[in-house]
Amino acid sequence: MRRFAPVLVIVSMMLLPGAIAFADPAGPQINAGAWRQKASMPAVRGEVAAATVGGKLFALGGGVAGKAVPRNEEYDPATDRWQVRALLPQARDHLGVAAVNGKIYTFGGFTSSVHEGAGDVAFEYDPAADSWRTLAPMKAPRAAVGVAVLDGKIHVIGGRGLDKVTVATHEVYDPQSGKWSEAAPLPLARDHMAVVAAAGKIHAIGGRLTGPADRTGRHDVYDPATNSWSDAASLPTPRSGVAGTLYKDMILVLGGELPPNHTFPENEAYDAKTDRWVTLAPMPAGRHGFGGVVIGANAYFVGGSLTPGGGGITDQLIVFTLP
Repeated sequence: MRRFAPVLVIVSMMLLPGAIAFADPAGPQINAGAWRQKASMPAVRGEVAAATVGGKLFALGGGVAGKAVPRNEEYDPATDRWQVRALLPQARDHLGVAAVNGKIYTFGGFTSSVHEGAGDVAFEYDPAADSWRTLAPMKAPRAAVGVAVLDGKIHVIGGRGLDKVTVATHEVYDPQSGKWSEAAPLPLARDHMAVVAAAGKIHAIGGRLTGPADRTGRHDVYDPATNSWSDAASLPTPRSGVAGTLYKDMILVLGGELPPNHTFPENEAYDAKTDRWVTLAPMPAGRHGFGGVVIGANAYFVGGSLTPGGGGITDQLIVFTLP
C-alpha cells in the first residue's frame, strides 16, 4: 500500500450557488464545477470498471498492453489511500458492473484487444469477506455492456459478442433468486455507452454502432412499468467509450474517443425532469475506457486511456464537484 499526495488539477468557473440552469437542449456552455486529482491507482490500466460500496470506490478489471487483467483495488476517500483486494476470478476488461445490497456484480468483458474473447460470465464480490463467487451466466457472451439497477434488479444492456458485432440484448439479473429474465431490447444495437438509472427509468446514452468512429448521441429511455423504450434529448456531443453516473439528480456523461488522435474532455449533464442537457466543467484531459461513481458530494473517475485505443493508459483518479 502506497501513499500518494493529492494534486490540484483544475478549478473551473462556477455559477452562483444553486444557479445551474438548463436553458437549451443542445447544451449551453456553463462550465460549472471543479476538478481535483487524488491518489493514483496502484497500477495503470485502461477499460476499467468502477463500483462503490460502503463509501469506498472499487476499480475492477481493465487492460494493459492488449491483455485483460484481474485487478481489484479499493480506494478510501476518507484517507486518500488505495489497497489491493481479491482478484477477479477471470482477467477481463470492458466489464459491466453494478452494486446491490453491499455486493458488487460483474458481467461479461473481453480478454484481450481488440474486443476479443467476449464472455458470458457473471461474478459476485463481497467486499466484507473479500471473496468472489460465480453466478449463472448470461445467455450469450458479450462485453462493453451498460448496466443499471432498478428495484434491486440488475439490467445488462447492449454490448458486443464473440463476433464483435454490437447487440440490442437486454437481460435482467435478480440477485435474490439468482435467475435471469429478458426485457425489451435496445431500439438500436450498440455498446460503449452510458447506462444510468434515474427517477425509476434507465437511460442508455451515446455509444457506438460498429467501430469507435461510428459514434452516436442517441438517448433511449426504458420504462419498466411498460417494458418499453422511448426517445429523449440527444447527447449534445456524440461519443462512445464514455463514463456515466448519476450525480445531484443529473446524469453525467464524460469522455469518449475518436481515432486517430482525439479523446473527449466533455462533461455533459442531463436533467430527466426537463429533458435538457447542460455542459459542465470539462475534465483536465480527454480520456475513454474509465469508470465513474458518486460518493457523497463528489463524482470519482478512475483509470482509462488518454489517447484513442489502448495507448496512453493512466492510473489517475480525478474528482468532480459541483457547489
